[in-house]
Amino acid sequence: MSDIYNIVVGIEGKELTDFEKDLFTHKNPYGVILFARNVDTKEQLKALTKSIHSINPDINIFIDQEGGRVTRIKEPLFTRKLLAPKTFSDIFYKDKDAGLKAIYDNAYLIGHELKNEFGINGVFAPVCDLYYDFADKVIGDRSLGSNPEDVALMAKYWYNGILAGGCIPCVKHIPGDGRAMADSHLELPIVDTPLSELESTDFKVFTNLADTGMSMTAHVIYTAIDDKNPITSSKAGIEYIRNNIGFKHVIITDDLSMKALQGSIAQNAEASIKAGCDLLLHCNGKKDEMLEAYMFASPINKGLEAKLHYINNSIEEINSNLTYDTALAEYLEIVNSYA
Repeated sequence: MSDIYNIVVGIEGKELTDFEKDLFTHKNPYGVILFARNVDTKEQLKALTKSIHSINPDINIFIDQEGGRVTRIKEPLFTRKLLAPKTFSDIFYKDKDAGLKAIYDNAYLIGHELKNEFGINGVFAPVCDLYYDFADKVIGDRSLGSNPEDVALMAKYWYNGILAGGCIPCVKHIPGDGRAMADSHLELPIVDTPLSELESTDFKVFTNLADTGMSMTAHVIYTAIDDKNPITSSKAGIEYIRNNIGFKHVIITDDLSMKALQGSIAQNAEASIKAGCDLLLHCNGKKDEMLEAYMFASPINKGLEAKLHYINNSIEEINSNLTYDTALAEYLEIVNSYA
């Protein structure tokens, strides 16, 4: 993978610009992330993903397709309305088995449709942040609940459903964004909770998900770990994730252009790589910023390649006898009964 760079980038519009084509040709990114600004019609979206893969079929195409507020491809372009994660945890607490089946089926259906209909093979989900009624509403109904064991269980079913659908999943936002009193898209949250409490709540979710293949960082300062730097750019923070939470696989930054990271894009990228993140993520598609992020991207090395193979092998090895029609029928039966 020496010709693939350890970066995932957003693009400007509904088709690749000449600049993007040239950049991606000479420095293939590990991935491209799509947003609503990149989506118009089914034919347009399929042409866009095809044009990306014409540069290199190994470029992965990601999207935030969580359901609820964070749904980039909406119905009728997507075949059904995607419900917020909270809907599934509500079902779970009425009937655990039905809730887990609905979660798995929903994630499978999302992954299957994205890959087979649109040529998208990565989903930045599930959200694994705990819900706190006192915190900023940026998480809110994106959360699967407040109990760490239950959230980890539901998230694992969501993760495996995406795998079974043929896509790369990503748990987020490690080690937990639920307590943040500010929206990291807009400002830097600081969490002063004692480490012992974090380890029995927010962090415990990710400890229970340490065997998953990819996680996205939280742009949050946890003073118990590092009182100066958010996890994304904190060497102590990434080492804590590796050594204490036990997550040994791919760590991708959250978006480097979010306001929580207060340096330039180049400074944020450099700090994140030095901290120990594996992949950089830059989302807004702005040319000058993308070039800054690329300054600190590098060809994927053997160590990262092995971590990425772990994800690909997980997709190949997931044991699912589901078909799209069976999963849809099961999903609709449960949702119509409980939601």
